[in-house]
Amino acid sequence: MAFRLSNNLVGILNFVTFLLSIPILGGGIWLKSHSDQATECEKFLQGPLIAIGFFLMLVSLAGLVGACCRVTWLLWIYLAVMFLLILLLFCFTVFAFVVTNKGAGEAVSGRGFKEYKLGDYSNWLQKRVDSNKNWKKIRACLVDSKVCQSLQQRNETYSQFYAENLSPVQSGCCKPPTECNFQYVSPTLWTKITTNSTDSDCATWTNDVSALCYDCQSCKAGVVQNLKTSWKKVAVLNVIFLIFIVIVYSVGCCAFRNNRRDNHNGGYNAGWKGGYA
Repeated sequence: MAFRLSNNLVGILNFVTFLLSIPILGGGIWLKSHSDQATECEKFLQGPLIAIGFFLMLVSLAGLVGACCRVTWLLWIYLAVMFLLILLLFCFTVFAFVVTNKGAGEAVSGRGFKEYKLGDYSNWLQKRVDSNKNWKKIRACLVDSKVCQSLQQRNETYSQFYAENLSPVQSGCCKPPTECNFQYVSPTLWTKITTNSTDSDCATWTNDVSALCYDCQSCKAGVVQNLKTSWKKVAVLNVIFLIFIVIVYSVGCCAFRNNRRDNHNGGYNAGWKGGYA
């Protein structure tokens, strides 16, 4: 029995998607079952992984069964979900470009790294990160990931440290702002001196390795800069993925048309003589 090309393609793509959903769903369930040993970052991933894995599994099954078994109502649901996904991806991509348009690190004279101010970024990102509830989780994640540990292990001189190309999070969370003019001892150990700086981070800084500048505005700004960089990359990937999804949706529409034609003609053998997409 001959089989339509579009139905075949939809079936293959959804079979691959179904296989991909299994490790995603399995990973989320595994993290959930080991939540007592999980870090704050891993706990944050549990819900999204399970939701994404379950969603992909259901949608791919609907597309697979709808296309290969010519179950028209299932294929209709699959196309409706795909259409909503296209709209959501488009809106998110536009939103991501808008909220990441503002803000950048400030170059500091004689330093290999940049420093970051929370007020330079979009209000939406500021509010999400500056929220006490959100920051508590982000802070715990930063501590668990030991972002400052590599700096603590370095035995660098003053000039060597200031020549370092620190990441935004390291620059904001692992050292006091340059404006404070503290005396350097080691990358994460500084001698506090009286300063005329109005930067509140100067008072917030502590040499306690579990605190450092994790509660500083500069640390929040470093996290926002990381988010901005990541979101811009995701937005670019979304454009590529959106083009792919539109192509899959178009092929799915052809498969749906084939199903309706077969149903109208009383079956695949009776109604098709070849030549359809």
